[in-house]
Amino acid sequence: MSTPAFTPYESKARIHAHVAFAAFLIGLPLGTLMARYLRTFTNSWFLPHVIVNLFFTGPIVLTAFALGYQATNIAGVPHFVDPHQKTGLALFVMYLIQVLLGFFIHWVKFPSRFPGGRAPQNYLHAILGLAIIALACFQTHFGMWNEWPFVTGNVHPIDVRYKHFWLAIVIVIWSLYAIGLLLLPRQFRQEAAARHDAKEEHDG
Repeated sequence: MSTPAFTPYESKARIHAHVAFAAFLIGLPLGTLMARYLRTFTNSWFLPHVIVNLFFTGPIVLTAFALGYQATNIAGVPHFVDPHQKTGLALFVMYLIQVLLGFFIHWVKFPSRFPGGRAPQNYLHAILGLAIIALACFQTHFGMWNEWPFVTGNVHPIDVRYKHFWLAIVIVIWSLYAIGLLLLPRQFRQEAAARHDAKEEHDG
């Protein structure tokens, strides 16, 4: 007996899953890791960070959200009522806030309130970025192993290899970020030297 063809909902949900995975577990982590590593060696890290997280990943985030909304319409169920839908909305809003916060930090400068020459909003930006990625790790897993079987009846179960792939990506993301944290002393020395040079130029 052959397996039934994918329903319109299943087809749309699959595309949504692939696009959302690309946005939140490839695009955003890539932009975050670029900032984490590049700022250790150069002051010219902001533009690559913006290109990846806004111009490359931004349209993918918008597309993923739109596809999820369309899939819910096809399923004929209410919007933003179950955990996966609510988490997806939260991720979308958090991403928009993160983008606005990033530009605010870059263009509006306040006196430093913390050691290292950084204002509180800089730390908020970093924490929010990591929170988005962590929540996205949960969301993608929940979508595959809870939302999909619940809404579709699990007529087409997800292959366990996707779970292995998800786990591998998650391990790579957080391992690379942890390794990047080991470079913080070098980054702090570089930033201190830049502040010293700027002060000497101003005083001179």
